[in-house]
Order: sequence, then structure tokens, then C-alpha cells
Amino acid sequence: MREATAQSPLTAAVSEEDRLRADLYNYLGLMLSAAPDQMLLDQTAGLSGDGSDLGQAIFGLARQARKLKPQAVEREYNALFIGLGRGELLPYASYYLTGFLNEKPLAALRNDMRAKGLSRAENTFEPEDNIASLMEMMAAMIVGRFGAPVPLDEQKLFFNKHIGPWAGHFFADLEGAKNAVLFGALGAVGRAFMAIEAEGFRMGG
Repeated sequence: MREATAQSPLTAAVSEEDRLRADLYNYLGLMLSAAPDQMLLDQTAGLSGDGSDLGQAIFGLARQARKLKPQAVEREYNALFIGLGRGELLPYASYYLTGFLNEKPLAALRNDMRAKGLSRAENTFEPEDNIASLMEMMAAMIVGRFGAPVPLDEQKLFFNKHIGPWAGHFFADLEGAKNAVLFGALGAVGRAFMAIEAEGFRMGG
């Protein structure tokens, strides 16, 4: 993971459905952690979707990836997330939930990370409640990168506490951001996926 490391990683068999969920969480985390290089753009360009909202969003993202070069995507990423002083968006749970950085949502996440044996990776200075890290954490829990795969009820608790209350809003903001082209399409994917996850956890109890 980019932001968090596990103390005792294990590999474990998971269902195909859960592996696909984890793959999409991982992909979102990777795309949001840094500007994608040519290899990741090429992989994105090769994605295909179906007729669902998520499938159509993936199709739109692939279409944008085929048009863009890494230099343009890096400028877009910097404008959105870095900028002069700050980018157009602040992709942190604390900011979305309280209006400020490094607030109670970050402290609560750190407590839950410690309980799961997680810590921030060395030489990483981003707060752990950034969207890329949370996507990566969720993926790792699903496939058992922190130990055994985390049961669905524990995934639900983590999602409802740390992701569900704000990630959909963030992805909607990303979709509509004035500097967003590739990342606007990524926002549509994230927004649709968060809705599916929230409904799946709701239906699952």
C-alpha cells in the first residue's frame, strides 16, 4: 500500500466477486495516488464496460485515456490535487466531514488502523484519511493483505465509518471539477462504485 503497511501480510483465497471489488478499489487508489504514467493510461484505455451505470462510466474513462498523454494528465492531476498552495479539491475525509484537515475523522481512522495492525508507510507524509489510501485499505481488507480476509460485516463497519459518509461526494466533485478531464471520468466511476458498495452493504444487513 502507498499509505499504510501491514505487520503480518498473508495471502488467502477470496471469491471472484470480492477480488473484482478489491481490484476496483485498488485501481481507484492507484489512479488517485499520483498522476498515471503511460503504462497505467494504456491499461485504462483497454478497460471495457457493460450497460450499467458503472460499466458506462468505465467505458467513458477508457475513451478519455485513449485521447490523453501523460504530460497532460500530470498537469490535470497537479491542478486538481496539488496546485499553488492547494489544488482544486482536498481529498481527505476530515475536510469533507468537518471542513478542516487533521480532525476527528483522521484520529478515528488511525485508531482503527492500529487495531488492525496497520501503520503509515515510512517516508509518507500525506494524512491517512486521503481517498487514495482509503481505497487501498479497503482493497487490502477484502483480499486479506493485512492477514485473513476481513469478514463482510467488518468491511461494512469500516466503509460506513470512513468511506461511505464522504467518498461519494468527493467523486461527484471530481466528476464536476473544472480542471478534470480524465479524472472527471474517473470521478464518474468512483461515484457509481461507491453507490453500488453502499447498497450492497445495506442489503447485506
